Amino acid sequence: MAAAALGPAWRAVRPASRLLGALPPRTSDAPRRALLLAFWALAPMRAEPLRKKKKVDPKKDQAAKERLKKRIRRLEKASQELIPIEEFIAPVRFLNKARERPPVELPFEESERRALLLKKWSLYKQRKHEMERGTTGALLEAQREALQELKLTAPELHAEATKRDPSLFPFERRGPDYTPPIANYQPPEGRYHDITKVYTQVEFKR
Repeated sequence: MAAAALGPAWRAVRPASRLLGALPPRTSDAPRRALLLAFWALAPMRAEPLRKKKKVDPKKDQAAKERLKKRIRRLEKASQELIPIEEFIAPVRFLNKARERPPVELPFEESERRALLLKKWSLYKQRKHEMERGTTGALLEAQREALQELKLTAPELHAEATKRDPSLFPFERRGPDYTPPIANYQPPEGRYHDITKVYTQVEFKR
């Protein structure tokens, strides 16, 4: 009925579309075509505009290279002075072999007495170390048992007892001495005259 009402005009349009080879649009291809059209529309918008190339003056570039070469030649000619280490340089007055102290030859009885004294001191320090280690182990074992009992009886007190104490650090402790201390020893006052040489490093200005 609709085709008959349109008359010859509808008949003229339909054969033309067949001659051009066009097919009627499918409803399933509509979303894909919409995505393609959106992609084609967005692709040019993501492009970055071309940057203009800066024109470099060849004379300025050549002048900068010449200044750099001149500075390199100046640094090669005047090498920087190294700072000497005074501790590694022995004064000339100490290199005189006549001032060398001859080695002291101890008698056999004195060498034996010193060796025996050293052995006794080593044995004493070993026993002292073992005694301190045993005492520390016993204290740690008693502490562990006490904390275990405290955890069973009062968990709140156990939590308070096992908290980290921030006042313990920094921890300072004096270790055992390898030589016996001298009784009533008064150390001398540290007075000295500073004769350290001060060197200044010369730098070239840019």
